Amino acid sequence: MGAVAVDHGIHRRSSQALDRSIYRGPDKQRLIALTFDDGPVPGSLDLLELLDREGAKATFFQCGMHAERHPEITRAVQAAGHEVGNHTWSHAQLTPRFRGGLHLPSPKMMYRELADTQLLLTDLCGVEPALFRAPYGKRWVGLDAVQRRLGLRGIQWTAIGHDWEWPAQEVAAHLLDACAPGAILCLHDGRDTQPNPDITETLGALKRMFPALRDQGYSFATVSELLASNPAPQPRLRGKMQSQEPA
Repeated sequence: MGAVAVDHGIHRRSSQALDRSIYRGPDKQRLIALTFDDGPVPGSLDLLELLDREGAKATFFQCGMHAERHPEITRAVQAAGHEVGNHTWSHAQLTPRFRGGLHLPSPKMMYRELADTQLLLTDLCGVEPALFRAPYGKRWVGLDAVQRRLGLRGIQWTAIGHDWEWPAQEVAAHLLDACAPGAILCLHDGRDTQPNPDITETLGALKRMFPALRDQGYSFATVSELLASNPAPQPRLRGKMQSQEPA
């Protein structure tokens, strides 16, 4: 695989070279999916209250390390009717790193990051997550095999809000401009590995977005609901997941 092809596979949301992933749903109706990465954290509870007031369902891609710290929040997300997806255990970068030399993510490391999270979220939610989003949206050789082993479908995004670095008004304007039927919008209820981040800008952006999106006739769905015409693997009941690591 050449350098250009590798770069495309790692960074381009539409690439299928390194894992099975999708970045938008069908455009048959004015339906979009809100997604939130990096939680759960205490601020996730404020987000749940906002979504409840708006009657909107969403998909939360959660890190195992945070779910272990806040199991009650993961359960609250599930109990509110939202979808819980896998976002690795430690928000690991699943691509080569240069720290005193080149370090490549091994299949065993990728498996443990996903499998440990899968086991915990299954225990907390009672169903096994069907969806996975790679941290930073970056993928590497071997990830597709790990996803297949765990029954996970890769999800990218149509547009990402940059809510970890932009003010609420700018986040909202960017996502509203990018929105279209079938869009998957990426926001964050966490901030990487931070235990209790400030997500004020995320909440502020959503408060601006909801009235505008409803005025445009949009409704909100989980990612799996959005993809219903292209069905994702169904969540398996607790206890049926393989736990063996790859060689």
